[in-house]
Amino acid sequence: MDYVNLGRSGLLVSPLCLGTMNFGPRTTEEDSFAIMDRAHELGINFFDTANVYGGVKGEGITETILGKWFAKGGGRRERTVIATKVYGDMGDWPNERRLSALNIRRACDASLKRMQTDYIDIYQAHHVDRLTPFEEFWEAMEVLRQQGKIIYVGSSNFAGWHLAKAQETAARRNFMGLISEQTHYNLLTRAPELEVLPAAEDYGLGVIPWSPLAGGLLGGVLRKIDKGRSAADNMVKQLEKHRDKIEQYEKFCDELGEHPANVALAWLLKQRAVAAPIIGPRTMEQLEGSLRALEIELDEAALARLDEIFPGHRTAPEDYAW
Repeated sequence: MDYVNLGRSGLLVSPLCLGTMNFGPRTTEEDSFAIMDRAHELGINFFDTANVYGGVKGEGITETILGKWFAKGGGRRERTVIATKVYGDMGDWPNERRLSALNIRRACDASLKRMQTDYIDIYQAHHVDRLTPFEEFWEAMEVLRQQGKIIYVGSSNFAGWHLAKAQETAARRNFMGLISEQTHYNLLTRAPELEVLPAAEDYGLGVIPWSPLAGGLLGGVLRKIDKGRSAADNMVKQLEKHRDKIEQYEKFCDELGEHPANVALAWLLKQRAVAAPIIGPRTMEQLEGSLRALEIELDEAALARLDEIFPGHRTAPEDYAW
């Protein structure tokens, strides 16, 4: 495994990040343990979770599964760069969500307890909070770092100007600021190329794309539907919307002799500022299969063909103006 620095930080992470959203709702605790153990065996040291994952509001089921796995010992916690998130609704009272200093403090302590650890490697804002000033956000994060409860801070679902404002506010406070941005980015969703990726690159943030397979559309969906799988109503609607592109894409992947899911991941790894796409395996087979993406070399002709199928964006404003 060739590890990469996460943005401008000295933190080394695997170029694939293990997403844990399925742990609990779709993957049993036992299978989750096995997947995480196998991830370590394969060299994946970067895991992503969130306090809201697990399917039941306020219970933090996925973080709890991680905590039980860490408690098994054997260096599991020490070998893992764990990133979790704060923002989502964890209760019915008004200060059990968003990014107020009060919620950040309480949510961090709750995540630490569930994960049975005394520190979080990367504490991420799960979404931008338009009601909380960045001065308050950074003061809360500074306190957590001083207390030794977090090491780095990351963001998720920030626009380019949010990244700029966050970083400039942190700089005025002589604080390092964000080291990563987790954004919705894949061959079908290329809007981050306008401003999020350029901002991340300029400020030295590592980009962590979520939904790299576009909810399964880039994972060989036509083959699965032919076999009677992936036939959920929403999937069918999305497929019909993008069928022409998906047909061209799967045909091109056949020409390359590669699985569509792996090509989609390999493409992301070639994009500016991208550090580690998030893979969210439900099974051991899916986990092991994703490692092939690290071996695929997409040449200029292949990248150009993918741009033809899924047109992207130039950096703003040149994308729409001179």
